[in-house]
Parts: sequence; structure tokens; C-alpha cells
Amino acid sequence: MKKVLITGGAGYIGSLLATKLLDLNFEVKIIDNFMFNKNSIIHLFSKKNFKFIKSDVRDKKIILKEIKNQDYIIPLAALVGAPLCQKYPKKTKEVNLNAIKFIVNNLKKHQRIIYPNTNSGYGIGKKNTFCDEKSPLNPISLYGRTKVDAEKVLLDHMNSVVFRLATVFGYSFRMRTDLLVNFLVKEAVEKKKLNIFEPNFRRNYIHVIDVVNAFIFAIKNFNKMRGNIYNVGLSNANLTKLQLAKLISKHIKGTKVKILKNKKDPDKRDYFVSNKKIEKLGFKPSMSIEDGIIELKHIYKINNFSSNKNNY
Repeated sequence: MKKVLITGGAGYIGSLLATKLLDLNFEVKIIDNFMFNKNSIIHLFSKKNFKFIKSDVRDKKIILKEIKNQDYIIPLAALVGAPLCQKYPKKTKEVNLNAIKFIVNNLKKHQRIIYPNTNSGYGIGKKNTFCDEKSPLNPISLYGRTKVDAEKVLLDHMNSVVFRLATVFGYSFRMRTDLLVNFLVKEAVEKKKLNIFEPNFRRNYIHVIDVVNAFIFAIKNFNKMRGNIYNVGLSNANLTKLQLAKLISKHIKGTKVKILKNKKDPDKRDYFVSNKKIEKLGFKPSMSIEDGIIELKHIYKINNFSSNKNNY
């Protein structure tokens, strides 16, 4: 039975990933400080091959102890998003970069690590040009910079795979309503109105289930993928904000789209992304952007997650 350690495993991606790995008979250990949600992994405690450690990734003693004998390390613990990182700059550097350095520096050569970067590191891409894994990185926010710096650290450990994730959407046990698709669908369901700014800024998207599937794919194909970076997104969902808003209004009737002229994105994300590299290896996402909009529409009609603590 292969052993997987997930830091931040109670989070948006981690809670789904841990569930799937346990279903596939991996031995799963989560380290999480429950910064956002204490209920996202309660369904896992009945599993015999599951272990949970309530701790912070900055606790070096705990990390040293728990990474021993692990086959795979998936470091998801991070302060995510430009606004949150701007609010806590010191903590952002400690968690997003320094903790990664410590993990990598204390891994044995045979231990494998799969790291999720963000493709917001591309910053502002060239018009009419797709960003691929060889495109220059130009992170604008502290969030983007710490993630890009951590990626460089990861690639020094040859037994690594790095994902540059598109903007993630869809339902998870630790729901995030601040992510762009999730937020706009919620606004459309509740207010029948979408206020968007920088409408022509472009972005790529990926369902959280397919992010989980990408991690499973990397575990199964690690020898082929090691030492490489892969964009992970929906190739048919390179959309401007305005295109996304119109797609949402198509599925949630009566939704009006209004463009705001005096607001700006702190991350300055404006790029189209190529996902051909991982697709050539055989990875194909299962959920379209429209699948996600319909899923979220039904979920928000039942639960608006008003008590949710988000990444603000």
C-alpha cells in the first residue's frame, strides 16, 4: 500500500484528493491546521488507512517526523489568492515558500513530490499567443511570486512533478465561493446580476475533480512525468471574463451582466494557456465549464454557504 502525505489536506483540493486516494486504497496522512473548515474531512476518520495530524506546516519538528517513510508528498498547504497573501505577507512567505524549501531539503532522493503551482504566474500573456510551459513567468502578486519561487525549489528535487493549475471551479467538501466561477454562479443564482471588471482579461479554468484526477494521473505515470512542469486546464475553456459571464447568464435565466470600469484585478491575470503537454500523455479532463456551472447552480439553490470562511 503506497503512502501519501498531503499538507493542507482539509482544504478545497485536498479534501477531495484524500477521499479519492483512500478509495483507491492508498494510505493517506493529512497535516492541516483547520484554518478554514473543520468539517471537510470528518467523513474520512472511519477509514483504517487514514491518519490526521492537526498542525501547521511551519512546525519543523512535526514535518520532519511525518514525511519519513512517505512514498508521495503533495504539499497543498498555502495561503491562496492575491488578496489573502497581501493581507498576510510574512505568513505567505513562511507557508508558500519557506515550508516548501524545508520539505524538499529533508526528502530522501527516492521520495516523490507533486506540487500545485498556479498559472497566474504567467501574469499578462501576449495577445493571440498561448502560454505553454516554456513561456516566461511574470507573476505580479506576492501570491504568484511565492508560488513561482517554490516551483524552482521543487524542480531541484529530481523526483518531482509540478502542475500549473488553471483557475479551479466546482464543488468540494471545503467549499470556496471566492473562486471566480464559483463566485459568479453564486451571484447569478442569488441576485440575477453579475458585476464584472476588466471584462476582456482572459483565463483558463479546470474543475476541482479534474485537478484531483491530474494528481492521480501523475502518481500512476510518475516515471514518465518526473522532473517536468505541466499546465492543467480545460483547453476549450480559455475564456474572457465577459465570455464566462455570458455563459453563466445562458444557464441562469434572467441574469444581467454589468461591466464596472473602476476596479482592477490585483493579480493582473490575462492569458490563454496551452494544456497540450499533459494531454499528449493521455490526461483528459472530464468536466466542462458548463458542467460546473450547472452543478453549482443546483448546489447553490440548496446551500448558499453563507457561513463559509473564504480566502479573503
